[in-house]
Amino acid sequence: MERLDGALRGALRSAGVPDAGALAEVTQAWPAAVGDAIARAAWPQRIARDGTLLVATTSSAWAFELGLLADEILRKLAVAVPASAPTAVKFAAGPIPAAPAALPAVAATPPSADEETRRLAEQLTAGMDDEELRTTIARAAAASLAKSASGRRF
Repeated sequence: MERLDGALRGALRSAGVPDAGALAEVTQAWPAAVGDAIARAAWPQRIARDGTLLVATTSSAWAFELGLLADEILRKLAVAVPASAPTAVKFAAGPIPAAPAALPAVAATPPSADEETRRLAEQLTAGMDDEELRTTIARAAAASLAKSASGRRF
């Protein structure tokens, strides 16, 4: 059976719509592929129909310098996201997203579910036939219920 995301991507491509999934994969891999300094000065904007990745930079000087590194950047992206790697890359000065604000510190360990929460999760999943799936979903439900009760957002 074909996955829905693959069928949807194919239908969108045949209609001429750029593959947003490919851009999302490239964007996610971008900081690791190019390094922090470049990621702060340049950010992927879109992938053209011909497979060219268009990257905005903070200045024309950055665009020029990164143009000299285009082949190396393409090689790194091909390793990081082989299925979504662009075929070419162009750099131009333009708006890039601001660096994310520092997030508040969050405890390293997630809130733990108490016995009552675990029992509730088991009751909610009791009708499932597949024991492994039932156990996995019950664990996830208990964790979700415990997180909700803790008031933590993440």
